[in-house]
Amino acid sequence: MTETPPPYGTPDHPRVAVRGEARLEVDPETAHIGITVSARGKDRRAALEDLTRRNNHVLELARSYGQAVEKLETGAFSITPELTQRGRDEKIRAYHGRVHVTAVLNDFTALGEFTTRVADLDMTRVNGPWWALRPDSPAHANARRQAVREAVQRAREYADALGAHLTALVELADLGAENAAPAIAMPAAPGGIRSRAAYGGAAAEPAPALDLEPQRQTVYAQVNARFTMSPPKL
Repeated sequence: MTETPPPYGTPDHPRVAVRGEARLEVDPETAHIGITVSARGKDRRAALEDLTRRNNHVLELARSYGQAVEKLETGAFSITPELTQRGRDEKIRAYHGRVHVTAVLNDFTALGEFTTRVADLDMTRVNGPWWALRPDSPAHANARRQAVREAVQRAREYADALGAHLTALVELADLGAENAAPAIAMPAAPGGIRSRAAYGGAAAEPAPALDLEPQRQTVYAQVNARFTMSPPKL
């Protein structure tokens, strides 16, 4: 019966602990666009009607791109009264309405045209794009495999330097697996693309499509690995 060497290492079965790392640069898979539709009216009903109409324009435009728009989500909605600056009475001067919509596109050929057409709508603000990989992207698995291979190679080099060889894997763990950090929220994009006109009608001619160059994504993977090796030849 073969005796399993203890994980902490002994003179006959020394332990070697290493870290494997991988850093890959890959093309993004999706682009997120933040869209804010606004309306202003002297009464609540007028503001709501304008907001509903403009929001429907955005949704219809997004849906016209078919599968290129992978996801379409409506976020926060608000209708806020604006009070007059004079007098003590709470007199309402106007109502401001806003709806936030997020569109996720997977076709970067259509992205520039879609972004420009949305930005050309009345009272519409566009932020983005935010480039990203899907959570199940093969790039993550590739990085993890590369990190493991580097850990094995590094441990083997240490053993070779001592005239020994690896005999068993004792432990393999993601770096920080026991104290995983929370997910980092997507940062806000600086500034944004504003609509062509604040209160005017539709544009006479469509605006030219933006040429948006996808931003390469960096994928990291780090593992801790512990091996036992044969007795070194010191």
